Amino acid sequence: MRDAGGTAVDVLVIGAGPTGLACAIDAQNAGFRTLLVDKGCLCNSLFHYPSGMTFFTTPELLEIGNIPFSSPNQKPNRQEALEYYRKVAQHFHLKLHQYQQVDRVEGKAGDFTLHCTDAAARPHVYRAQALILATGYYDRANYLGVPGEDLPKVFHYYQDPHPYFDQDVLVIGGKNSAAIAALDLWRHGARVTLAHRGPAMHKHVKYWILPDIENRIAHDEIHGHFNTTVEEISLDSVRLHTPEGPVTLKNDFVFAMTGYHPDFNFLEALGIRLNGADRTPAFDPKTLESNVPGIYLAGVVVAGKRTNEIFIENGRFHGAQIAAGLRQKLRSIHPV
Repeated sequence: MRDAGGTAVDVLVIGAGPTGLACAIDAQNAGFRTLLVDKGCLCNSLFHYPSGMTFFTTPELLEIGNIPFSSPNQKPNRQEALEYYRKVAQHFHLKLHQYQQVDRVEGKAGDFTLHCTDAAARPHVYRAQALILATGYYDRANYLGVPGEDLPKVFHYYQDPHPYFDQDVLVIGGKNSAAIAALDLWRHGARVTLAHRGPAMHKHVKYWILPDIENRIAHDEIHGHFNTTVEEISLDSVRLHTPEGPVTLKNDFVFAMTGYHPDFNFLEALGIRLNGADRTPAFDPKTLESNVPGIYLAGVVVAGKRTNEIFIENGRFHGAQIAAGLRQKLRSIHPV
């Protein structure tokens, strides 16, 4: 799958998650020479999801490239999804360069030059007529900005409960990721406190998870603090600001499940205009071409900060929109 030959392609996709794969498949099926580049592994964000994670959706809604996703489960798990996307990449013989960070982009539509660095700090240069940004958001956490957040006991990602058995753990947040982490930690022997700035768990928590977390809090099996913010994290404790006043809790680990955001700095460095408080990129809703000619957006990056609007289920269709625009754009630049 490595493209050991020339470095010039028609379409270069930055980001090899499910949406990036779907875009590469659609561009390749439209007759364009296509390459994917990712700073991590194939489906890097999905790989870093909790090890026992189950999707909120059914297998057919995760399918790309018209390849069936066969699963014995009504809701597939992380391991099944990774296997599925590996097989899809192999089936389409997608050219994929993993562990290469895009440092900068030069040029314009029809002649972009990408400068990348691999894990060994070696440079790589690629040329492409058009770019598709499918960079997601999962590896850029929303930070609390409180003292102690940089301590090694603080995490913005949750993977496995085992290391936290018999430990005092604070989970910060009120959405799905916070609820799942709190429940999983509690069920595996951690003493869990959940703190959320809102008055209750968020209404978007999945319907089969919400009653579970609410019941655990109601029975004080998980200690819940609502309308609460974190003031400080120290080595052995955390200080919360609650409606009843300051509360200091014994603490060993903190999971700040406070959400994630796209790489806005990278988008702006490319010249993409970001609009409003949600920092929504400027793009053509029909072709998904940004305000920078030749640069297309796919997946959650199209929604700016509104990351709860785009998922694999709808982002997987962006490739078809982009491919349709590319047929006109690239043919007009380089007629066949």
